[in-house]
Amino acid sequence: MNFERARFNMVEQQIRPWDVLDPRVLQVLETIHREDFVPVRYRKLAFADLEIPLSHGQCMMRPKIEGRMLQALDLKEDETVLEVGTGSGFISACLSRLARHVVSVDCHQDLLSEADMRLADHGGDNVELFHGDVMRGWQPELAHDVVVVTGSVPSIPEVFRGWVNPGGRLFVVTGESPAMQAMCLTRIGVSEWQEESLFETDLVRLENSEPAAGFEF
Repeated sequence: MNFERARFNMVEQQIRPWDVLDPRVLQVLETIHREDFVPVRYRKLAFADLEIPLSHGQCMMRPKIEGRMLQALDLKEDETVLEVGTGSGFISACLSRLARHVVSVDCHQDLLSEADMRLADHGGDNVELFHGDVMRGWQPELAHDVVVVTGSVPSIPEVFRGWVNPGGRLFVVTGESPAMQAMCLTRIGVSEWQEESLFETDLVRLENSEPAAGFEF
């Protein structure tokens, strides 16, 4: 399989037609070898317009979703990013090319170990990985300019907002399957936010974001 040609076609036939036109984002998606972040048995599907299954019921987003998300965040070279849900490490790699420093957390140690090796092979020296569950008490040491949540949540936990610096952005997919909303929230004051609905999608739940059975609010 000609991976270079497949990567080019992914960008030109899936991502660009979905109004992803930011040249920095397109360059990142054209140059990072997505096939190296995909489980071996799915390598030939690395550039297909579908979610790629990972272990623990997780998945890699469809390429055009990744592109729209990266474009909406409008990352600056001096910004810091918190990624909730490391997964394969592909988004971590993309973020590392667009921002100054990336902190990424995942509750599955095996996914983190695999992502760490992949990032080492792709120059992710500015990515710091943590093992923890944000829905069960894990907290970043500092707030960040951008927070990216790679799994969906029924509603946006208030704690996520507290991790965003003034002027920063939060990307999160929220709602119920099959009609969830991808949202970009910009913090414009201590408690004031500008919310933008980007597109409709459907995404695997963030680990432990659903209330336990029998739980009542």
